[in-house]
Amino acid sequence: MIRCHLARLMGERKMKISDVLRETGLSRNTVTLMYKETAQKIDIEALDKLCRLFECQVGDLLELT
Repeated sequence: MIRCHLARLMGERKMKISDVLRETGLSRNTVTLMYKETAQKIDIEALDKLCRLFECQVGDLLELT
């Protein structure tokens, strides 16, 4: 199973979903599904934008458990 740490990263920076939407240009659906860890697939471009926003590596955002 792959865990998504978007909620944790957002919490550490006191960001709301609307902040992430504004900064990345991603759709609300994409961010919400990742936030709730219910996404079935994730676009490479979305990963790139989130990693750039949070200044992290893919492994900081996603974890294989």
